[in-house]
Amino acid sequence: MNWNSILKGFKAYLQLERSLSENSVDAYLRDIIKLKQFCELQGISVQPEKLTQQQLEQFISFVSEYGLSARTQARILSGIKAFYKYLSIEDIIDENPTELLEAPKIGRKLPDVLSIEEINELISAIDLSKPEGERNKAILETMYSCGLRVSELINLKLSNLVFNEGFIHVVGKGSKERIVPIGSIAIKHINIYIQSVRNHQQNITKSSEDILFLNRRGAKLTRVMIFTIIKQLCKKAGINKSISPHTLRHSFATHLVEGGADLRAVQEMLGHESITTTEIYTHLDRDYLRQAILDFHPRAK
Repeated sequence: MNWNSILKGFKAYLQLERSLSENSVDAYLRDIIKLKQFCELQGISVQPEKLTQQQLEQFISFVSEYGLSARTQARILSGIKAFYKYLSIEDIIDENPTELLEAPKIGRKLPDVLSIEEINELISAIDLSKPEGERNKAILETMYSCGLRVSELINLKLSNLVFNEGFIHVVGKGSKERIVPIGSIAIKHINIYIQSVRNHQQNITKSSEDILFLNRRGAKLTRVMIFTIIKQLCKKAGINKSISPHTLRHSFATHLVEGGADLRAVQEMLGHESITTTEIYTHLDRDYLRQAILDFHPRAK
């Protein structure tokens, strides 16, 4: 089979059988296209199902020498392994040449986290005298209360709100659905936004009639807009950290874990498939650990 027909089948596999998001599918396809381009550069004229483990190792070495980070290299290798798993499932190959390929060693990157005081400063920096003030406050309270991804926030619907039971219905990565608890403060500010702002918008677009958070034109907010709102508030609050909307999600998880929340419960709320992804939030700063030992270890007193 040629590259184009196999890529077409791989794309269908990722969309239909793996139920991956459009962004994830595109990332996997880009990894295979990199492999194809490498073969063309090296004069390797065989079709993908004929590539050997040695040739794939040469590709991984090429990617490494190109200067890409270990994390990026590991992601590309993951894409290649998924591709050959698909070829194996479809009986296009008898043996999987990626089984013995090793990923580069990568360290776990601890996410930036805001303290509870910094969260309060960020929210306090919102100018409620401006038309978008109540909306922005509801947005930040919702993100921090529920640990939402940006995509989950901008796609949150009015029909997803189950305030009488204290939950919201979230559609996450790969269209996977989950129920997430929401705090009373976030509920309060969402209701204020709905009653004082959203219910008075006259120009709501047809596709956004059920969307909770809208821009001035009555359309769904973009990811870029959420980034801009948080960056501006961070600057106004004088917080000198590398902040993004995901920082609120990291902070939500970290504060729960440090407060003693069960890791499995946090995993469910975040929508992580693997508990190992959630375990990154178990990091604690050195002062906290030192104080814990001083306070509780029988030999430290």
